Formats: sequence, structure tokens, C-alpha cells
Amino acid sequence: MSAKPGLLLSVDGPCGVGKSTTVQAIGIHLRKIDIPAVAIRQPSTGLLGSYIRAQIDTYTGMALACLIAGDRHHQQRTEIEPALAAGRVVICDRYLPSSLVLQVRDGVGAETVQTINAGIRTPDLAVFLRAEPNVIDARMQARGGPRNRFHREADDGSWELEMFDDVAAKLTELGWPVHIIDTTSLSRHEIADQIANLLVSRLSRKTAPPM
Repeated sequence: MSAKPGLLLSVDGPCGVGKSTTVQAIGIHLRKIDIPAVAIRQPSTGLLGSYIRAQIDTYTGMALACLIAGDRHHQQRTEIEPALAAGRVVICDRYLPSSLVLQVRDGVGAETVQTINAGIRTPDLAVFLRAEPNVIDARMQARGGPRNRFHREADDGSWELEMFDDVAAKLTELGWPVHIIDTTSLSRHEIADQIANLLVSRLSRKTAPPM
């Protein structure tokens, strides 16, 4: 058994808000201070996750929700739990909150999404990144515009920002350790520093000897 238990960090937010670059920056920051960290993504980079990414414009509604939930359950068993048991910080680019936005947007009820994801662990820290809508739109255009039907079918990305804000509030009420960061005027390194400091604080509490 590891003397230092691992932590699960989830990073969610609208497309274009900077999740992937933030996840990479957090991993680099933690490794520099000798905290073992591994970055993953959902859908995963495994066989099922890669298939989902390739076919996300093909499958819709409940079919897509079940594929994503199945990939998430498999990744928890094969990647997340072993890494946590080894004392690593697992940084997940998209997690259950993204399903509570995108699959609900796709016509699946939030309760159904929760049901098919039953057993998925609550993260030790659930970060929600947000930014002003015009900033998100500019970032999306800078990287070539919308990449899947969820965003091509919408007039703008304000719906996604509003839904993530709503999900963050609801998960907070359910006891999730939610932390919201507005990235409008922050660099990825400033965001990573904030999150890394939160993680270090939580690691310190988990490894502190009992009083």
C-alpha cells in the first residue's frame, strides 16, 4: 500500500475554455514538485474511447450516453483505481459533469445519466473552468471552429456555459467538492498554479496523522 493516497481531479467546462492545456500544465506543475501525476481524458484513449471520439457525430441520445458511460466504468477499473492505489494524482480532462451537460443536451434525462454512471467515484476535487462567452468563442475559432455536432448545431456556445454553471451548482448541493475558476483573464499557468495549490492542500490533509 502507498503511504500517500492518490487523488482524483476532474476538469470540466465548455468547449474552448482551455481544459486540455490546463490539464497538461497541472501535470507538469505537480511533477516539478515531486508529486506523481497522470493525465487522462474522457472519452478515454482506449479502444472504446477512441471509437466514441471517431463516431460522436453518428451516435446520439441514449446510445451515445451508454457508450460513454461504459468507457468511463472501464477506465475507472483499469486506469483510475490502479493509479490512485499507487499514490498518484489522476487529472481527468472531462468527467461525469460533461455527461450531465452534453448527454442531457442530446435528449437524455439527467437522472438517467446518473443511473448509468452509478458507481463512478466522486472526485476529490471537481474543477469547473468558465470564461466570458466572447472569449470562449474566440478561442474556438482560433483552433479551427466547432469540432462536433454539439457545437456546430448551436448558434453560439452560451448554452454550454449556462448548463455547466447549472451542473456545478447542483453537484455542489449534492456534496461534490466543486471549485469554479473563471479563466477569462488567466493564463494556463496561473490556472494550473491555483489548482495545484488546492491539490497539495488536500494531499496534506489526507496524509496528516490522526490527532
